Amino acid sequence: MADPFILTAVLPPDLQGFAEGLRCAHFPPERNHLHAHVTLFHAFAPALLEELTGFMPRIAAEFVAPQGAVKGVMDLGKGTAIALEAPQLLALRALIAEHFRGSLTQQDLHKPRPHITIQNKVTKEEARALQASLAPSLAPWIVKGRFAFPGLALHRYRGGPWEHIKTCAFRGREKV
Repeated sequence: MADPFILTAVLPPDLQGFAEGLRCAHFPPERNHLHAHVTLFHAFAPALLEELTGFMPRIAAEFVAPQGAVKGVMDLGKGTAIALEAPQLLALRALIAEHFRGSLTQQDLHKPRPHITIQNKVTKEEARALQASLAPSLAPWIVKGRFAFPGLALHRYRGGPWEHIKTCAFRGREKV
């Protein structure tokens, strides 16, 4: 699919900055076109733009910011990520998936594992080395406990870089 839309959960500024620093230090520079992010959906069809940009504000207006927590290091095979625990975010994702049922790609039908990719497309040895050294730097985030995802962001894939389309801050009263 050409130029699909990607929906992400916005990270709080402190965690965003931390993950961005790790990503800049460990992601192959020639492939690092993106900021640190948590992908909720990888590919919505371009024809869904109007529906997406109308649905996002309704969801953000209805629900409070979902909670999350850093859980540790995630092995991506030839990469490394920060594993997140985010049951409220996954419940919100399930609501969005239900709304767009029939329009999701095969990749977006799989059970998601919330994470922030900080290294990808390296050798397994490079990934294992980073994973072994990363745990101590994640300890303060694990101890810190819960954080809130402040919003949802929609992007368009542009062959590497993403074009930002819209961000909607959570401001509702309902919990997912």
